[in-house]
Amino acid sequence: MQRALAVVEPTETAKTLLREAGELSAGVDAELILVYGTTEEEYNERREDMARIPDIDTTYSLDQALDGARRFAKDMGRDVLTDVDVDWEAVGRIGEKADEVLALADERDCDHIFIAGRDRSPTGKAFFGDDTQRVILDAEVPVTVLTAHDNV
Repeated sequence: MQRALAVVEPTETAKTLLREAGELSAGVDAELILVYGTTEEEYNERREDMARIPDIDTTYSLDQALDGARRFAKDMGRDVLTDVDVDWEAVGRIGEKADEVLALADERDCDHIFIAGRDRSPTGKAFFGDDTQRVILDAEVPVTVLTAHDNV
């Protein structure tokens, strides 16, 4: 492993996964890229909410959304990886989670992906779709998944 991608989210499972990704990356002297993504739907909802605030200029640009996502990833890195000797970089993305994770892994030549999953039934995965499952199936590199169940 030379460069890994860790998907960060505001969950305890994702923090545990990030810690493990950091320690594994440090152990093999690999770089670690942290990514937090916002969907286009979430971005549009926030932009519309901001536009409703009267009497002040409250435009919410795509650049602001990307910067906010990057800052969230950076804050998670500082919080979780403070005592781990690993080189890491924070990145923000806007779009569908699986698409953005796979595209970033490809763009940055990542050779491993770390992502938190959710405990779902097979029916739930088939009916609602599952970003983690799609990353596992479509990634051309190894994927490590930690679920809340694994984290207990």
